[in-house]
Amino acid sequence: MPNVLTEDDLKCWKDNGYVIVKNAVSAEGCANARNAIRDYLEIELADPKTWYKVNQEKMSRSMVHLVQHKALEDNRNSMRIHKAFSQLWQSEQLIVSADQCGFNPPETAQCSFQGPDLHWDLDFSKQLKFGTQGILYLSDTEAEQGATTVVPGFHTKLESWLATAPWDPCTPNTEYLHQLGSKPIAANAGDMVIWHQFLPHGGSANKANAPRIVQYINMNPFPEV
Repeated sequence: MPNVLTEDDLKCWKDNGYVIVKNAVSAEGCANARNAIRDYLEIELADPKTWYKVNQEKMSRSMVHLVQHKALEDNRNSMRIHKAFSQLWQSEQLIVSADQCGFNPPETAQCSFQGPDLHWDLDFSKQLKFGTQGILYLSDTEAEQGATTVVPGFHTKLESWLATAPWDPCTPNTEYLHQLGSKPIAANAGDMVIWHQFLPHGGSANKANAPRIVQYINMNPFPEV
């Protein structure tokens, strides 16, 4: 299929370490996945009172332990998502991850943001190498609505920074990282944010009136044998 990421998109990737894939899945694909999460959590998306009564065995912080469902698998099979990853990896031979979902309702006096805040999902005991991570927005998400937050451009600085890092990157100093210029990434339902795994990233406090609902999707090349 034709390229999904434009020259401007690829420049954003090169400079900032992230890109927004517009219309990565259809409105129907988003609705089906939202409904799957709704049913799994046993909530009503139109009834805020139910958002805070979720069985905690089904969630950790904002992570929803739902992986296997046809609606989620359909989104993982999106050709636009595959094409975007193939442009970034410069390979079409990719394996899609089977990851969880996310549900982050608005903060209340009794329910504050539990994180995770800015961090890396890296094993710093091993040699660092290129990798991607991604999140599919299943509902329109404003910057103040718990949007995924990154530190743009840090993918070009991580390795040199580690040489003189003032603290252990395995236990990030989130205040320090935010001071580097963190940015919440707003996007519409069906849009996908892909970022370089060297970027500090995390969720954020939801100051809006609607929950952030997402599906995590990533792709990697077939392992060498």
